[in-house]
Amino acid sequence: MSRAPRPVLAVASECAPLVKTGGLADVVGALPAVLSAQGWAVRTLIPGYRKVMSALKRAKVIAEWSDLLGVEARIVSAKAEGLDLLVLDAPALFDREGSPYLDADGNDWRDNDLRFAALSLAAARIAGGALDGWRPELVHLHDWQAGLTPVYLRQGGLHIPCVMTIHNIAFHGLAPGERLSALGLTGAGFDLDGYEYYGHISALKAGLTGARAINTVSPTYAQELTTPEFGMGLDGVIRARWADVSGILNGIDTETWNPEADPLISPFKGPPGKAANTRALRTEFGLAASGGPLAVVVSRLSDQKGLDLLLDALPAFLEQGGQLALLGSGDRKLEHAFLAAADAHPGQVSVRIGYDEALSHRLYAGAEAVLVPSRFEPCGLTQMYGLRYGALPVVARTGGLADTVIHANAAALAAGCATGIVHDPQSVPALEEALRQLCALHAMPAVFRRLQKNAMKHPVGWEGSAPLYAALYARLADEAATETA
Repeated sequence: MSRAPRPVLAVASECAPLVKTGGLADVVGALPAVLSAQGWAVRTLIPGYRKVMSALKRAKVIAEWSDLLGVEARIVSAKAEGLDLLVLDAPALFDREGSPYLDADGNDWRDNDLRFAALSLAAARIAGGALDGWRPELVHLHDWQAGLTPVYLRQGGLHIPCVMTIHNIAFHGLAPGERLSALGLTGAGFDLDGYEYYGHISALKAGLTGARAINTVSPTYAQELTTPEFGMGLDGVIRARWADVSGILNGIDTETWNPEADPLISPFKGPPGKAANTRALRTEFGLAASGGPLAVVVSRLSDQKGLDLLLDALPAFLEQGGQLALLGSGDRKLEHAFLAAADAHPGQVSVRIGYDEALSHRLYAGAEAVLVPSRFEPCGLTQMYGLRYGALPVVARTGGLADTVIHANAAALAAGCATGIVHDPQSVPALEEALRQLCALHAMPAVFRRLQKNAMKHPVGWEGSAPLYAALYARLADEAATETA
Protein backbone atom coordinates (compact mmCIF):
# COMPACT_ATOMS: atom_id res chain seq x y z
CA MET A 1 0.00 0.00 0.00
CA SER A 2 1.41 3.39 -1.01
CA ARG A 3 1.92 5.97 1.72
CA ALA A 4 -0.27 9.08 1.77
CA PRO A 5 1.51 12.27 0.73
CA ARG A 6 3.28 13.95 3.62
CA PRO A 7 2.18 17.54 4.33
CA VAL A 8 4.56 20.50 4.18
CA LEU A 9 3.93 24.23 4.46
CA ALA A 10 5.93 26.53 2.17
CA VAL A 11 6.08 30.23 3.07
CA ALA A 12 7.10 32.90 0.58
CA SER A 13 6.47 36.48 -0.44
CA GLU A 14 5.81 35.62 -4.09
CA CYS A 15 4.82 32.65 -6.20
CA ALA A 16 4.66 32.36 -9.98
CA PRO A 17 2.52 32.83 -11.91
CA LEU A 18 0.36 34.77 -9.44
CA VAL A 19 2.96 37.29 -8.28
CA LYS A 20 6.55 37.53 -9.48
CA THR A 21 9.45 39.94 -9.26
CA GLY A 22 12.24 37.43 -9.88
CA GLY A 23 13.49 33.86 -9.75
CA LEU A 24 12.23 33.29 -6.20
CA ALA A 25 8.66 33.21 -7.51
CA ASP A 26 9.54 30.68 -10.22
CA VAL A 27 11.08 28.30 -7.70
CA VAL A 28 8.24 28.63 -5.18
CA GLY A 29 5.73 28.03 -7.98
CA ALA A 30 7.58 25.02 -9.39
CA LEU A 31 8.49 23.04 -6.26
CA PRO A 32 5.00 21.82 -5.28
CA ALA A 33 4.50 19.89 -8.53
CA VAL A 34 7.95 18.32 -8.57
CA LEU A 35 7.73 17.39 -4.87
CA SER A 36 4.30 15.85 -5.35
CA ALA A 37 5.95 13.13 -7.40
CA GLN A 38 8.32 12.59 -4.46
CA GLY A 39 5.50 11.99 -1.97
CA TRP A 40 5.16 15.48 -0.46
CA ALA A 41 1.97 17.57 -0.56
CA VAL A 42 2.92 21.24 -0.43
CA ARG A 43 0.56 24.02 0.61
CA THR A 44 2.03 27.44 -0.14
CA LEU A 45 1.34 30.44 2.09
CA ILE A 46 1.67 33.81 0.33
CA PRO A 47 0.44 37.34 1.10
CA GLY A 48 -2.93 38.45 -0.19
CA TYR A 49 -1.71 41.22 -2.45
CA ARG A 50 -4.43 42.92 -4.47
CA LYS A 51 -3.30 41.10 -7.61
CA VAL A 52 -3.37 37.73 -5.85
CA MET A 53 -6.81 38.20 -4.31
CA SER A 54 -8.30 39.22 -7.66
CA ALA A 55 -6.93 36.04 -9.27
CA LEU A 56 -8.49 33.62 -6.77
CA LYS A 57 -11.60 31.69 -7.74
CA ARG A 58 -13.87 29.83 -5.31
CA ALA A 59 -11.69 30.73 -2.36
CA LYS A 60 -12.72 29.58 1.11
CA VAL A 61 -12.01 31.28 4.43
CA ILE A 62 -10.53 28.66 6.78
CA ALA A 63 -9.15 30.79 9.63
CA GLU A 64 -9.77 34.29 10.96
CA TRP A 65 -7.85 36.45 13.42
CA SER A 66 -9.08 39.71 14.85
CA ASP A 67 -5.56 40.70 15.88
CA LEU A 68 -2.57 39.59 13.84
CA LEU A 69 0.08 42.08 14.96
CA GLY A 70 -2.63 44.69 15.28
CA VAL A 71 -4.58 44.04 12.07
CA GLU A 72 -7.55 41.91 11.10
CA ALA A 73 -6.61 38.95 8.95
CA ARG A 74 -7.88 35.68 7.62
CA ILE A 75 -6.49 32.67 5.82
CA VAL A 76 -8.09 31.88 2.49
CA SER A 77 -7.69 28.47 0.87
CA ALA A 78 -7.75 28.26 -2.92
CA LYS A 79 -6.52 26.22 -5.86
CA ALA A 80 -4.92 28.21 -8.67
CA GLU A 81 -2.51 27.35 -11.48
CA GLY A 82 -2.14 23.84 -10.09
CA LEU A 83 -1.09 25.21 -6.69
CA ASP A 84 -2.66 24.50 -3.29
CA LEU A 85 -2.60 27.99 -1.82
CA LEU A 86 -3.07 29.46 1.61
CA VAL A 87 -3.39 33.23 1.25
CA LEU A 88 -2.97 35.70 4.12
CA ASP A 89 -5.76 38.17 3.43
CA ALA A 90 -4.86 41.21 5.55
CA PRO A 91 -6.05 44.26 3.59
CA ALA A 92 -4.35 46.77 5.90
CA LEU A 93 -1.00 45.19 4.97
CA PHE A 94 -1.34 43.97 1.42
CA ASP A 95 -4.30 45.57 -0.39
CA ARG A 96 -2.41 48.38 -2.10
CA GLU A 97 -1.04 49.38 -5.47
CA GLY A 98 2.63 48.90 -6.24
CA SER A 99 5.04 46.01 -6.14
CA PRO A 100 5.13 43.52 -3.27
CA TYR A 101 8.01 45.43 -1.68
CA LEU A 102 8.09 48.94 -3.16
CA ASP A 103 5.75 51.91 -3.38
CA ALA A 104 5.05 53.93 -6.52
CA ASP A 105 8.25 55.95 -5.97
CA GLY A 106 10.42 52.84 -5.86
CA ASN A 107 11.01 52.99 -2.10
CA ASP A 108 10.49 50.14 0.36
CA TRP A 109 7.04 50.13 1.93
CA ARG A 110 7.62 51.69 5.35
CA ASP A 111 5.78 48.85 7.07
CA ASN A 112 7.56 45.97 5.30
CA ASP A 113 8.84 44.71 8.65
CA LEU A 114 5.26 44.42 9.94
CA ARG A 115 3.87 43.01 6.70
CA PHE A 116 6.26 40.08 6.54
CA ALA A 117 6.39 39.55 10.29
CA ALA A 118 2.63 38.99 9.99
CA LEU A 119 3.26 36.45 7.22
CA SER A 120 5.75 34.63 9.46
CA LEU A 121 3.42 34.71 12.47
CA ALA A 122 0.57 33.34 10.35
CA ALA A 123 2.89 30.55 9.20
CA ALA A 124 3.75 29.68 12.80
CA ARG A 125 0.08 29.58 13.77
CA ILE A 126 -0.77 27.34 10.83
CA ALA A 127 2.14 25.04 11.61
CA GLY A 128 0.89 24.89 15.18
CA GLY A 129 -2.53 23.61 14.15
CA ALA A 130 -4.64 26.69 13.39
CA LEU A 131 -6.31 24.94 10.45
CA ASP A 132 -8.82 22.22 11.27
CA GLY A 133 -7.66 18.82 10.08
CA TRP A 134 -4.32 19.90 8.64
CA ARG A 135 -0.89 20.27 10.13
CA PRO A 136 2.45 20.13 8.31
CA GLU A 137 5.34 17.88 9.20
CA LEU A 138 7.74 20.71 8.44
CA VAL A 139 7.86 24.30 7.18
CA HIS A 140 9.90 25.44 4.18
CA LEU A 141 10.88 29.11 4.50
CA HIS A 142 11.96 31.19 1.51
CA ASP A 143 14.17 34.24 2.10
CA TRP A 144 13.90 36.90 4.79
CA GLN A 145 10.18 37.51 4.36
CA ALA A 146 9.52 34.15 6.06
CA GLY A 147 12.54 34.30 8.35
CA LEU A 148 10.84 35.15 11.65
CA THR A 149 8.74 31.98 11.55
CA PRO A 150 11.11 29.91 13.78
CA VAL A 151 11.10 32.69 16.38
CA TYR A 152 7.30 32.72 16.56
CA LEU A 153 7.26 28.91 16.70
CA ARG A 154 9.70 28.95 19.60
CA GLN A 155 7.71 31.65 21.42
CA GLY A 156 4.65 29.43 21.07
CA GLY A 157 6.44 26.39 22.46
CA LEU A 158 6.19 24.60 19.12
CA HIS A 159 8.88 22.30 17.74
CA ILE A 160 7.99 21.91 14.07
CA PRO A 161 11.20 21.67 12.00
CA CYS A 162 11.97 24.38 9.46
CA VAL A 163 14.29 24.51 6.46
CA MET A 164 15.42 27.97 5.42
CA THR A 165 16.25 28.52 1.75
CA ILE A 166 18.44 31.49 0.87
CA HIS A 167 17.64 32.78 -2.59
CA ASN A 168 19.70 35.95 -2.12
CA ILE A 169 21.59 36.69 1.09
CA ALA A 170 21.98 40.35 0.13
CA PHE A 171 18.52 41.12 1.54
CA HIS A 172 18.37 40.78 5.34
CA GLY A 173 14.94 42.22 6.20
CA LEU A 174 16.27 44.59 8.85
CA ALA A 175 14.16 46.51 11.37
CA PRO A 176 15.22 48.72 14.31
CA GLY A 177 15.62 46.91 17.61
CA GLU A 178 12.92 49.06 19.18
CA ARG A 179 10.41 47.36 16.86
CA LEU A 180 10.49 44.13 18.90
CA SER A 181 7.19 44.78 20.65
CA ALA A 182 5.42 46.02 17.52
CA LEU A 183 6.41 42.78 15.77
CA GLY A 184 5.19 40.60 18.61
CA LEU A 185 8.68 39.49 19.61
CA THR A 186 9.48 38.89 23.27
CA GLY A 187 13.18 39.58 22.80
CA ALA A 188 14.25 36.03 23.56
CA GLY A 189 16.92 35.26 21.02
CA PHE A 190 17.59 38.90 20.21
CA ASP A 191 21.32 38.54 20.72
CA LEU A 192 24.52 37.84 18.81
CA ASP A 193 23.79 34.11 18.54
CA GLY A 194 20.19 34.75 17.50
CA TYR A 195 18.52 37.32 15.28
CA GLU A 196 20.23 40.52 16.43
CA TYR A 197 22.34 42.23 13.75
CA TYR A 198 24.23 45.35 14.86
CA GLY A 199 21.32 46.45 17.04
CA HIS A 200 18.72 45.60 14.41
CA ILE A 201 16.27 42.75 14.04
CA SER A 202 17.37 40.63 11.08
CA ALA A 203 14.56 38.47 9.74
CA LEU A 204 17.01 36.55 7.56
CA LYS A 205 19.36 35.85 10.47
CA ALA A 206 16.34 34.69 12.49
CA GLY A 207 15.70 32.06 9.85
CA LEU A 208 19.35 31.07 9.57
CA THR A 209 19.79 30.62 13.32
CA GLY A 210 16.34 29.20 14.04
CA ALA A 211 15.77 26.72 11.22
CA ARG A 212 16.86 23.12 11.63
CA ALA A 213 18.50 23.16 8.19
CA ILE A 214 19.72 25.82 5.77
CA ASN A 215 19.55 25.39 2.05
CA THR A 216 20.58 27.55 -0.84
CA VAL A 217 20.03 27.33 -4.55
CA SER A 218 23.34 26.05 -5.91
CA PRO A 219 26.34 24.16 -4.52
CA THR A 220 28.82 26.88 -5.50
CA TYR A 221 26.74 29.63 -3.89
CA ALA A 222 26.61 27.61 -0.67
CA GLN A 223 30.41 27.56 -0.61
CA GLU A 224 30.62 31.25 -1.52
CA LEU A 225 28.39 32.22 1.41
CA THR A 226 31.10 31.16 3.86
CA THR A 227 33.31 34.03 2.64
CA PRO A 228 33.16 37.74 3.56
CA GLU A 229 33.01 38.63 -0.14
CA PHE A 230 29.70 36.84 -0.69
CA GLY A 231 28.27 36.33 2.83
CA MET A 232 27.01 39.92 3.15
CA GLY A 233 27.81 40.09 6.86
CA LEU A 234 26.36 36.66 7.63
CA ASP A 235 29.28 34.49 6.52
CA GLY A 236 30.09 33.75 10.18
CA VAL A 237 26.57 32.42 10.72
CA ILE A 238 26.89 30.18 7.66
CA ARG A 239 30.27 28.86 8.78
CA ALA A 240 28.96 28.16 12.28
CA ARG A 241 26.07 26.16 10.83
CA TRP A 242 27.94 24.58 7.94
CA ALA A 243 27.01 21.03 8.99
CA ASP A 244 23.36 21.99 8.40
CA VAL A 245 23.89 23.76 5.04
CA SER A 246 23.23 22.28 1.61
CA GLY A 247 23.20 23.64 -1.92
CA ILE A 248 20.52 22.26 -4.24
CA LEU A 249 20.48 23.62 -7.76
CA ASN A 250 17.28 25.21 -9.01
CA GLY A 251 15.56 23.96 -12.14
CA ILE A 252 13.13 25.47 -14.62
CA ASP A 253 9.70 24.42 -15.80
CA THR A 254 10.62 22.51 -18.94
CA GLU A 255 7.02 22.34 -20.12
CA THR A 256 6.51 26.11 -20.08
CA TRP A 257 10.02 26.59 -21.46
CA ASN A 258 9.99 24.11 -24.32
CA PRO A 259 11.21 25.37 -27.69
CA GLU A 260 9.53 22.48 -29.49
CA ALA A 261 6.04 23.41 -28.24
CA ASP A 262 6.25 27.03 -27.09
CA PRO A 263 3.16 28.86 -28.44
CA LEU A 264 4.89 32.23 -28.04
CA ILE A 265 7.57 31.54 -30.66
CA SER A 266 8.14 29.67 -33.93
CA PRO A 267 8.76 26.23 -32.41
CA PHE A 268 12.05 24.52 -33.25
CA LYS A 269 14.03 21.38 -32.41
CA GLY A 270 17.53 22.54 -33.18
CA PRO A 271 19.73 25.35 -34.53
CA PRO A 272 18.36 25.31 -38.12
CA GLY A 273 14.81 25.88 -36.90
CA LYS A 274 15.97 28.57 -34.49
CA ALA A 275 17.09 30.80 -37.35
CA ALA A 276 13.54 31.97 -38.09
CA ASN A 277 13.23 33.25 -34.52
CA THR A 278 16.55 35.08 -34.83
CA ARG A 279 15.35 36.85 -37.97
CA ALA A 280 12.04 37.72 -36.29
CA LEU A 281 13.80 39.09 -33.20
CA ARG A 282 16.03 41.33 -35.30
CA THR A 283 12.97 42.68 -37.06
CA GLU A 284 11.05 43.23 -33.81
CA PHE A 285 13.97 45.09 -32.21
CA GLY A 286 14.97 47.02 -35.30
CA LEU A 287 18.37 45.36 -35.60
CA ALA A 288 20.13 45.11 -38.92
CA ALA A 289 21.11 41.85 -40.59
CA SER A 290 24.53 40.92 -39.28
CA GLY A 291 27.22 38.31 -39.59
CA GLY A 292 27.98 38.63 -35.88
CA PRO A 293 26.20 37.04 -32.90
CA LEU A 294 22.90 38.41 -31.61
CA ALA A 295 23.17 38.50 -27.81
CA VAL A 296 20.38 39.30 -25.36
CA VAL A 297 20.02 40.42 -21.78
CA VAL A 298 16.81 39.66 -19.87
CA SER A 299 17.45 40.94 -16.38
CA ARG A 300 16.88 43.25 -13.50
CA LEU A 301 19.22 46.14 -14.20
CA SER A 302 21.63 46.39 -11.28
CA ASP A 303 25.34 46.41 -10.50
CA GLN A 304 24.88 42.96 -8.91
CA LYS A 305 24.06 41.66 -12.37
CA GLY A 306 27.33 43.11 -13.71
CA LEU A 307 25.52 45.20 -16.30
CA ASP A 308 27.73 48.22 -15.67
CA LEU A 309 30.60 45.97 -16.81
CA LEU A 310 28.65 45.12 -19.95
CA LEU A 311 28.24 48.80 -20.79
CA ASP A 312 32.01 49.23 -20.73
CA ALA A 313 32.64 46.02 -22.70
CA LEU A 314 29.93 46.74 -25.27
CA PRO A 315 31.92 48.92 -27.73
CA ALA A 316 34.50 46.18 -28.37
CA PHE A 317 31.71 43.62 -28.88
CA LEU A 318 29.91 45.86 -31.37
CA GLU A 319 33.14 46.49 -33.30
CA GLN A 320 33.34 42.73 -33.94
CA GLY A 321 29.83 42.67 -35.41
CA GLY A 322 27.97 41.73 -32.24
CA GLN A 323 24.45 42.96 -31.50
CA LEU A 324 22.51 43.41 -28.27
CA ALA A 325 18.78 43.26 -27.50
CA LEU A 326 17.95 44.04 -23.88
CA LEU A 327 14.78 43.68 -21.83
CA GLY A 328 14.89 44.82 -18.22
CA SER A 329 14.33 47.51 -15.64
CA GLY A 330 15.77 48.59 -12.33
CA ASP A 331 18.54 51.06 -11.59
CA ARG A 332 17.59 54.34 -13.30
CA LYS A 333 21.20 55.16 -14.21
CA LEU A 334 21.60 51.81 -15.96
CA GLU A 335 18.27 52.22 -17.74
CA HIS A 336 19.36 55.59 -19.09
CA ALA A 337 22.83 54.32 -20.00
CA PHE A 338 21.50 51.42 -22.05
CA LEU A 339 18.94 53.66 -23.76
CA ALA A 340 21.80 56.01 -24.62
CA ALA A 341 23.78 53.08 -26.03
CA ALA A 342 20.83 52.18 -28.22
CA ASP A 343 20.61 55.78 -29.47
CA ALA A 344 24.35 55.79 -30.20
CA HIS A 345 24.31 52.44 -32.03
CA PRO A 346 21.06 52.14 -34.02
CA GLY A 347 20.73 48.77 -35.70
CA GLN A 348 23.21 47.22 -33.29
CA VAL A 349 21.70 47.87 -29.84
CA SER A 350 18.00 47.92 -28.99
CA VAL A 351 16.51 48.30 -25.50
CA ARG A 352 13.10 47.74 -23.96
CA ILE A 353 12.64 49.00 -20.41
CA GLY A 354 10.19 46.91 -18.37
CA TYR A 355 9.30 43.24 -18.27
CA ASP A 356 7.17 41.19 -20.64
CA GLU A 357 6.96 37.42 -20.15
CA ALA A 358 5.95 36.66 -23.73
CA LEU A 359 8.71 38.90 -25.09
CA SER A 360 11.25 37.11 -22.91
CA HIS A 361 10.35 33.85 -24.66
CA ARG A 362 10.92 35.49 -28.05
CA LEU A 363 14.25 36.87 -26.88
CA TYR A 364 15.58 33.48 -25.78
CA ALA A 365 14.24 31.83 -28.93
CA GLY A 366 15.90 34.38 -31.20
CA ALA A 367 19.12 34.93 -29.28
CA GLU A 368 22.36 33.30 -30.27
CA ALA A 369 23.81 34.16 -26.86
CA VAL A 370 22.49 35.29 -23.48
CA LEU A 371 24.74 37.48 -21.33
CA VAL A 372 24.87 37.06 -17.54
CA PRO A 373 28.00 38.85 -16.23
CA SER A 374 26.83 38.86 -12.60
CA ARG A 375 29.12 39.78 -9.73
CA PHE A 376 27.23 37.17 -7.71
CA GLU A 377 24.37 34.91 -8.72
CA PRO A 378 22.88 32.45 -6.20
CA CYS A 379 21.56 30.24 -8.98
CA GLY A 380 20.23 32.15 -11.94
CA LEU A 381 17.52 30.93 -14.27
CA THR A 382 18.38 33.13 -17.24
CA GLN A 383 21.28 30.94 -18.31
CA MET A 384 19.04 27.86 -18.03
CA TYR A 385 16.43 29.40 -20.33
CA GLY A 386 19.27 30.23 -22.69
CA LEU A 387 20.55 26.64 -22.65
CA ARG A 388 17.06 25.29 -23.27
CA TYR A 389 16.58 27.55 -26.31
CA GLY A 390 20.05 27.21 -27.80
CA ALA A 391 21.18 30.71 -26.78
CA LEU A 392 24.74 30.13 -25.56
CA PRO A 393 25.23 31.53 -22.05
CA VAL A 394 28.15 33.91 -21.56
CA VAL A 395 28.41 34.00 -17.78
CA ALA A 396 30.64 34.94 -14.88
CA ARG A 397 32.15 32.11 -12.85
CA THR A 398 30.03 32.49 -9.73
CA GLY A 399 27.18 30.71 -7.92
CA GLY A 400 24.79 28.72 -10.05
CA LEU A 401 26.27 30.13 -13.25
CA ALA A 402 29.45 28.15 -12.55
CA ASP A 403 27.36 25.05 -11.77
CA THR A 404 25.29 25.06 -14.97
CA VAL A 405 27.52 26.20 -17.86
CA ILE A 406 30.45 24.18 -19.25
CA HIS A 407 33.10 26.55 -20.58
CA ALA A 408 34.12 26.15 -24.23
CA ASN A 409 37.83 25.72 -23.62
CA ALA A 410 39.94 23.50 -25.87
CA ALA A 411 39.38 20.38 -23.77
CA ALA A 412 35.60 20.79 -23.55
CA LEU A 413 35.36 21.53 -27.27
CA ALA A 414 37.40 18.44 -28.07
CA ALA A 415 35.25 16.32 -25.74
CA GLY A 416 32.07 17.70 -27.27
CA CYS A 417 30.57 18.80 -23.95
CA ALA A 418 30.92 22.60 -23.95
CA THR A 419 27.69 24.58 -23.58
CA GLY A 420 28.76 28.22 -23.26
CA ILE A 421 31.46 30.65 -22.16
CA VAL A 422 32.49 31.26 -18.55
CA HIS A 423 34.68 34.22 -17.62
CA ASP A 424 36.64 34.99 -14.50
CA PRO A 425 37.13 37.43 -12.85
CA GLN A 426 34.12 39.73 -12.99
CA SER A 427 35.86 42.56 -14.80
CA VAL A 428 35.61 44.52 -18.02
CA PRO A 429 38.73 42.92 -19.61
CA ALA A 430 37.50 39.40 -18.74
CA LEU A 431 34.05 40.13 -20.17
CA GLU A 432 35.57 41.66 -23.32
CA GLU A 433 37.61 38.49 -23.80
CA ALA A 434 34.53 36.30 -23.30
CA LEU A 435 32.63 38.31 -25.91
CA ARG A 436 35.62 38.10 -28.25
CA GLN A 437 35.52 34.30 -27.87
CA LEU A 438 31.79 34.33 -28.57
CA CYS A 439 32.39 36.19 -31.82
CA ALA A 440 35.22 33.82 -32.77
CA LEU A 441 33.07 30.74 -32.18
CA HIS A 442 30.16 32.31 -34.05
CA ALA A 443 32.46 32.75 -37.04
CA MET A 444 32.79 28.93 -37.17
CA PRO A 445 29.20 27.88 -37.98
CA ALA A 446 29.71 24.13 -37.57
CA VAL A 447 31.34 24.55 -34.16
CA PHE A 448 28.72 27.06 -33.05
CA ARG A 449 25.83 24.79 -34.07
CA ARG A 450 27.42 21.93 -32.13
CA LEU A 451 27.58 24.14 -29.04
CA GLN A 452 23.94 25.07 -29.47
CA LYS A 453 22.97 21.40 -29.73
CA ASN A 454 24.95 20.63 -26.57
CA ALA A 455 23.21 23.49 -24.78
CA MET A 456 19.74 22.32 -25.77
CA LYS A 457 20.47 18.79 -24.50
CA HIS A 458 21.85 19.98 -21.15
CA PRO A 459 19.51 19.02 -18.24
CA VAL A 460 17.89 22.12 -16.75
CA GLY A 461 14.74 20.69 -15.14
CA TRP A 462 14.07 19.54 -11.60
CA GLU A 463 14.77 15.84 -12.16
CA GLY A 464 18.02 15.85 -10.22
CA SER A 465 17.07 18.36 -7.53
CA ALA A 466 13.57 17.22 -6.53
CA PRO A 467 14.81 13.97 -4.89
CA LEU A 468 17.38 15.99 -2.93
CA TYR A 469 14.66 18.27 -1.53
CA ALA A 470 12.48 15.24 -0.74
CA ALA A 471 15.35 13.55 1.11
CA LEU A 472 16.05 16.74 3.09
CA TYR A 473 12.37 17.03 4.05
CA ALA A 474 12.21 13.38 5.11
CA ARG A 475 15.33 13.60 7.25
CA LEU A 476 14.12 16.70 9.09
CA ALA A 477 10.59 15.45 9.62
CA ASP A 478 11.72 11.97 10.70
CA GLU A 479 14.30 13.38 13.13
CA ALA A 480 11.68 15.65 14.66
CA ALA A 481 9.18 12.80 14.97
CA THR A 482 11.76 10.63 16.72
CA GLU A 483 12.65 13.38 19.16
CA THR A 484 9.03 13.94 20.19
CA ALA A 485 8.04 10.25 20.29
